[in-house]
Amino acid sequence: MSSVVVNNIIKTYGTKKAPVPALGGISFEVAKGELFGIIGPDGAGKTSLFRILTTLILADQGDASVDDFDVVKDLREIRKRVGYMPGRFSLYQD
Repeated sequence: MSSVVVNNIIKTYGTKKAPVPALGGISFEVAKGELFGIIGPDGAGKTSLFRILTTLILADQGDASVDDFDVVKDLREIRKRVGYMPGRFSLYQD
């Protein structure tokens, strides 16, 4: 059984004329109890992925679940179970 499932998540910022891709169809699963890390350079999409998984932003395409709860349909249940502390606190979205 998987704790986190991510299927073809796509997230783009910017405008239609000048899109900036953050996540380009990422998919993976994390099993319950598995130690898992995400590393990459600045701008690789790590924060966008965590914001999607913690229901702070929506993906443009794809789907994801945390403990079998869909990040769009079951956001209240996920928010009861998951905490997120960003490395840089801000009151407004970037």
